[in-house]
Amino acid sequence: MGKKILAINPGSTSTKIAVFDEEEVVFKTTVRHSTKTIGQFKSIIEQYDFRKDAILDTLDAEKIDINTLDGVVGRGGMLKPIESGTYAVNDEMVSYMKQAPRGEHASNLGCVIAKEIGDRIGVPSFIVDPVAVDEMDDIARYTGMPEINRASLFHALNQKAVALKAARDLERPYKDLNLIIAHLGGGISVGVHKKGRVVDVNNALDGDGPMSPERSGSVPLGPLYKMCFSGKYTLDEIKKKNYGKGGLVAHLGTNDGFEIEKRIKNGDEKALFIYRVMCYQIAKEIGSCATVISGAVDAIVLTGGLAYDQLLVDEISGRTKFIAPVMVYPGEDEMESLALGALRVLNGEETAKTYE
Repeated sequence: MGKKILAINPGSTSTKIAVFDEEEVVFKTTVRHSTKTIGQFKSIIEQYDFRKDAILDTLDAEKIDINTLDGVVGRGGMLKPIESGTYAVNDEMVSYMKQAPRGEHASNLGCVIAKEIGDRIGVPSFIVDPVAVDEMDDIARYTGMPEINRASLFHALNQKAVALKAARDLERPYKDLNLIIAHLGGGISVGVHKKGRVVDVNNALDGDGPMSPERSGSVPLGPLYKMCFSGKYTLDEIKKKNYGKGGLVAHLGTNDGFEIEKRIKNGDEKALFIYRVMCYQIAKEIGSCATVISGAVDAIVLTGGLAYDQLLVDEISGRTKFIAPVMVYPGEDEMESLALGALRVLNGEETAKTYE
């Protein structure tokens, strides 16, 4: 028996958990939470006890003794901007996530739950490549409003993991490659990986970039600020139009890819058109990213849950393959990436970084 690691990945209405023995998965499941139940909590951090108990109850039902674990790793949340890597969870990190000054996101719970379980059984807790990873070039941060800078908030964990897979398949070191990686899920982030660093990426949380199944993406500012001051909407309602109730949800009433696919197959022309709008915007974002590295793109990489859909892959590839070859890695490897990051530290292959 090698090192045993519990990986925790909180999502908006689910919590993914997995137990690894070294690199091998010995248990993996997704604990679903109803929208009604989640809606009873006023903030993400208020879900802490509910989510933690759901994890422990699931492990107990599977007769997995948490006392046999050597480490616990959670998905990192919206922390202060930090460099890529594996971090030991400390009190400062937990305190920051409880205050959530950069915004609410289910992943904020990852480190808090991991530390509580780790402390309970006397083992270390970690996060790996949180959404707050920031390697952006300064030129990419500025906007036409000096009061507002662009921020690096994206699917860093999966983008970094898939970048290494693409590098392996291309038989070249990641640090020698220029890649454009599009994570396609409930949120969509498109990052420019220049020689091992994500030098530019859309803020997948705050209305930057393409629309997604549940996010609006970029919209014209004029109509938006008129809407904000119309008196018809609260701040919270406007925020939900951007995040949670935007994108495909706003147009089609659902973010369920299977339902949308069924509607398209049944001849729903509106569903097909709106879906193609999303694909168009993703391709356009990829195209703009190519200018960041002056067109010197080694490969375009599509990943995330939506990359299982051949219609989407064909739509995006058809518009972007002139730039560079398109590589597709459907789904996400976040659980494995979390476990491997923790394992490298537990095995002494690297030192955990300190969050300050």
